[in-house]
Amino acid sequence: MTSPDGARAASYGENVIYITYGSDDFSLREGLAQLKKGLGDADALALNTVFFDGRHLTPAELLNACQTPPFLGTHRLVVVEGLLGRLERKRGEASDDTDGSHDLEEWKSLGDSCRGMPQSTVLILVDGQVSKGNPLRKSLAGMAEEREFVPPKGEALQSWIASRVQARGGRIAPRAAALLAEYAGDDLWLLAGEIEKLCLYAGEQGIDVADVRRLTTYAREASVFPMIDAVVERRLTVAMRLIRELLAEGMSPQYLMAMLTRQFRLMVQALELGGQGVTAAEKRQRLGLSARYPLDKLLRQSAGYPLPRLVRAYEKLLEADWGMKAGRWGDETALDLLVAELCR
Repeated sequence: MTSPDGARAASYGENVIYITYGSDDFSLREGLAQLKKGLGDADALALNTVFFDGRHLTPAELLNACQTPPFLGTHRLVVVEGLLGRLERKRGEASDDTDGSHDLEEWKSLGDSCRGMPQSTVLILVDGQVSKGNPLRKSLAGMAEEREFVPPKGEALQSWIASRVQARGGRIAPRAAALLAEYAGDDLWLLAGEIEKLCLYAGEQGIDVADVRRLTTYAREASVFPMIDAVVERRLTVAMRLIRELLAEGMSPQYLMAMLTRQFRLMVQALELGGQGVTAAEKRQRLGLSARYPLDKLLRQSAGYPLPRLVRAYEKLLEADWGMKAGRWGDETALDLLVAELCR
């Protein structure tokens, strides 16, 4: 059998084993989909596909699944997620079976056990980052085709964007591809969604810079951030000017209010986390921030506010939001009064 890129998979006899890993989960999942397409009829394969959570799998369960012949199909597909990572964490640790796993030595012999699989079995091990010294990876050396998925960056990312647009029958200007990459970073899940939306919008005209700025979610947020910074830093004149510009571009007062509320909520949470001694990565995870969100700026801004003042600002935002929805004030008037109060 051949892999999607045309290279023959490493195998023992006709058995095929893949180790697919890396931080680019999007390309990894697309690679798995391509592998499945090469295994015959989709309906028959669905009947002969089994998935395992490797964190709780035993060697006996895996081998039993691999040794079962296909039913009314040409292949049996066995997909295991997280097994390599589980053994990675256990390297150098005593095996006390507290998590229900078998002794590490049993897994290290998996390579020998796989030699008895039917020729129709395809085994795929899926994981995130995996070290070269991983015991299971070493056990399967020479038997498995390894495929690492790393997110493209720089010019490679722009080429990925252009290729994906072209695959959907569209065109994108180089500057537009660069701007889209700047907005979304290497989050290919997000980029794929934005590309789909842009292709539908632009049609045969092709995607240009204006389209990216108009439609891309990150572009909208990026244009709002300077206004948010001006409010947080109490620069009233700048904040009011930026609000007028954003409203003229078609953004609603409700959207601007929601973004301000989000920022002050994050600042309250960041200030509370500041005294807990957690790492920057842990703060980002707990706050639910993307890799591109300026965490350092958020921490710096929140440190400039006493907690009671932040809480009061957040309460005023909620009160103004309620007033807008209840019709107590006009939307733009409510936003102006709120910003003036926050900057005071």
